[in-house]
Amino acid sequence: MAKMSIVDAVKSGRILISDGAWGTFLQAKGLHSGECPEWWCIARPDDVFDIAKSYIDAGSDMIETNSFGGSRFKLSHYGLADRAVELNRAAAQISRRAAGPDHWVIASIGPTGKMLLMGDVSEEELYDGFKEQAMALEEGGADAICIETMSALDEASLAVRAARENTGCEVICTFTLERTQKGAYRSMMGVSPSSAAQAALDAGAHIIGTNCGNGLKRMVDIVREMKPIAGEVPILVHANAGLPQNINGKDVFPDTPEDMAALVPAIIEAGARIIGGCCGTTPAHIRAIKQAVFA
Repeated sequence: MAKMSIVDAVKSGRILISDGAWGTFLQAKGLHSGECPEWWCIARPDDVFDIAKSYIDAGSDMIETNSFGGSRFKLSHYGLADRAVELNRAAAQISRRAAGPDHWVIASIGPTGKMLLMGDVSEEELYDGFKEQAMALEEGGADAICIETMSALDEASLAVRAARENTGCEVICTFTLERTQKGAYRSMMGVSPSSAAQAALDAGAHIIGTNCGNGLKRMVDIVREMKPIAGEVPILVHANAGLPQNINGKDVFPDTPEDMAALVPAIIEAGARIIGGCCGTTPAHIRAIKQAVFA
């Protein structure tokens, strides 16, 4: 395990480098549409390990886990709900092995696809699902729980509470926000960057931020809006490699490693202290981001 907490490392003055995309990396390795990504933690662990290790080798200080859709709610679509603990534990164990003792594992928890507003699920059921996943990830060796790609305040808050109250891990909470026609940033559920930041803090998150939905250029505006709410709480950014373009029926992310690296000074000035990638980013992007941080 890492000798220092992530928050303490940031407070010491460090800018930390996170990892890049997992989903697009899995697809490049042969994951088919409709196939359960988390199942690869058991069926193809060497391929999952290779993704994690490639980011460590590129210079990441922390890596995620192949557990984004690892809630029993998501796994039920594949008939795997009863294997949630097993799959999440395996996901964390793989990343723990790749990270070694000197890097952090920030275990991924994504949205459940259930909406409290619509009566799809109760608060208790959601909380218990997040609790099950977070505890299994900690058992597998996670240092932190990264609750990411959130759009609803109630779901995000329950996830943060479940991780805080049932594990000893640091808890990260990030929202996905897109720019509206009027130029403001909102989540799919209409949540603003400042409201997202406040809700995550109120629920007990140690680290807040934003991921997916935007390239690093647009993330600058989101971080600027979150920073007054965050205060001294670290802000994490996992940006896409630009906005996807559909070319011959395939989504292509246009930003090169050099493009992302050029925006690193701006995102740091805005207030981000942990920088990594989301969809379309590769170890080459992470390597370039790290070089820009230490230039």
